[in-house]
Amino acid sequence: MNTERYQRQTILKGFGHAGQQKLTSAKVLVVGAGGLGAPVLSYLNAMGVGTLGIVDNDTVSLSNLHRQVLYTEKMIGLPKVVAAKSQLQAQNSNTNIKLYQTFLSISNALDILESYDIVVDATDNFPTRYLINDACVLLNKPFIYGALHGFEGQVSVFNYQNGPTYRCLFPKMPSADAIPNCNEHGVLGILPGIVGNLQALETIKVVTGIGDVLSGTLLLFDGLSQRTQRMKFSLNPDNKEIRSLATSYDFDCDVQFKTIEAIGVKRLMVDGTIELLDVRTLEEFQELHLQGATHIPLNELEKRAGELRRESPVYVICQSGIRSRKAILTLQKLFPESEFIQVIGGMNKIDSYANTY
Repeated sequence: MNTERYQRQTILKGFGHAGQQKLTSAKVLVVGAGGLGAPVLSYLNAMGVGTLGIVDNDTVSLSNLHRQVLYTEKMIGLPKVVAAKSQLQAQNSNTNIKLYQTFLSISNALDILESYDIVVDATDNFPTRYLINDACVLLNKPFIYGALHGFEGQVSVFNYQNGPTYRCLFPKMPSADAIPNCNEHGVLGILPGIVGNLQALETIKVVTGIGDVLSGTLLLFDGLSQRTQRMKFSLNPDNKEIRSLATSYDFDCDVQFKTIEAIGVKRLMVDGTIELLDVRTLEEFQELHLQGATHIPLNELEKRAGELRRESPVYVICQSGIRSRKAILTLQKLFPESEFIQVIGGMNKIDSYANTY
């Protein structure tokens, strides 16, 4: 341990060299290297956490940079795990950084989480959060939760010292229609930094044993008023009785349809042989779209669905994938005999590739 590097921490009463040694020995997994993951990784790395695991299967895009301050313009198109490791190693060469360039899934979650002490949820979707929760309950590991919406954020710690789990606060996954997302409603660039830093702080507290951990407490942060609220919640013992992962953590898991990667649909559009439906807002469509796409905003889809030719499979795209799934569920009810294919990752993925047009 480099005593000079961490001197300003080790002279803190109640932290000291013992706290620093605990950080050095700690193994923390961060799921998601985006808006929340960037500040979490930066500060845990700077403060001396010995081993950091990073799970992410996305690439750096220009639209990330207003909030994901770990990355630079030169990194656009690079896998986030690769770009993150480069930056983190330059910041602290002593950290053992392990990369998992993949989505966390039922097939790999338990294997990946098993070797870590703490899991930080820096994702942006409900299915992954429920998967993380259940895996952490099975493996008896705490996880640090953070979430964003507009000008607001949430932080809590689940499954800590037999405390409440994520399912104690949110027993059932909401429907896809009930979920707002930053691609539709936006997020102020600085907010992920604030919430991510609060997650990093809770991680440090769990590792070292200092302070009061947000177990059984949901911290609500309003960026516009600089106000915080605390909401208490209790353990439901039934939520500790998980014996295996669920068979699916997807929305409407009983409804199945085909998917295609963004780069694949882009290549097909060049040939001009497919029908592509873009269900984003008019403003999003005007800012960037694939030439030849049919534009029908999601909120107008039911009354305008007849504009689709449907002579061949219809490929459906949005910004990230949430609205395209909602659109396909709507279209399948209207046209059960037609085929609809979701573009995975949406325009976020298209934007990661150079020369979109």
